[in-house]
Amino acid sequence: MLGVIQITVWHYVGFIACVLVFLGLDLGVFHRKAHTVRFREALAWTAVWFTLAMLFCMALRPLRGEKESLEFLTGYLIELSLSMDNVFVIALIFSYFHIPSQYQHRVLFWGIVGALVMRGAMIGLGVALIAMISWVLYLFGFFLVYTGIKMMLVETHVEPEKNPVVRWARKVYPVTPQLDGQKFVSHWQGRQALTPLGLVLIMVETTDLLFAVDSIPAVFAVTTKPFIIFTSNVFAILGLRSLYFVLAGAIGYFRYLKYGLSLVLVFIGVKMLLDPHDDPPRWIQVDIPISWSLGIVAALILLSIIWSLLATWREKKGSAR
Repeated sequence: MLGVIQITVWHYVGFIACVLVFLGLDLGVFHRKAHTVRFREALAWTAVWFTLAMLFCMALRPLRGEKESLEFLTGYLIELSLSMDNVFVIALIFSYFHIPSQYQHRVLFWGIVGALVMRGAMIGLGVALIAMISWVLYLFGFFLVYTGIKMMLVETHVEPEKNPVVRWARKVYPVTPQLDGQKFVSHWQGRQALTPLGLVLIMVETTDLLFAVDSIPAVFAVTTKPFIIFTSNVFAILGLRSLYFVLAGAIGYFRYLKYGLSLVLVFIGVKMLLDPHDDPPRWIQVDIPISWSLGIVAALILLSIIWSLLATWREKKGSAR
């Protein structure tokens, strides 16, 4: 076993550089021309990003220890599972604006680039806040429990015209009445104007920001190590594009997934409330092992998917009679 290395700024630089290379290859080589991403292609890319995440996880074990390797895997699974809800919202946004399938990948690509920047800033802010005020983790815990219960009881609605950022963008820039290929900005009536594709990009960015408010605090229940939080977030976000094209056409098959996701949020929130953060302790505290957390999160997601598929299968079987 190799000695445990110390994480420095150069590890962040190297990791970000590798991510930029992969993103450059993605947009500049594999998706240089706009085209509809088919299921098989999306499934292949999903496997590629998942494999890279698992290789990174395995590399962490000899370099940083088994605990951080498990923390990364748990954080990655939490972020990836919560991203599934984001996938369905993005599908509703594309449907609302009638975005052709061949232009959707470009929106998701730049949306994810923006998401990486925003999440990096939010993680840095969260780590700094926790370092100054440790009890803020309890606030995160209560917030996650509340969010999980709300997700279970409230239906998701997409109303772009009520989005304050979209309304502000419409006031600042005129919007072209129709698409101009895969351009986000064009010229209309002698002025620079946003295209509907540009509005969709703004909507996707703000949607991810809202989801990050839920998902990033959830990872703090697993670890407060910034490198683990950042890398698990990045790998989950990188896989979001291909995951969208895998799942978007099968949204109806995952009707109960939101219940699994809501239970994940509630569990993570409770874990954050029970885990020891203070010395001396403020109330009853329970140290839930990372391996248990990983198993519980995976089981909740898997059971909700199986429940959804069984319900769909029973409906089809009943209608076929």
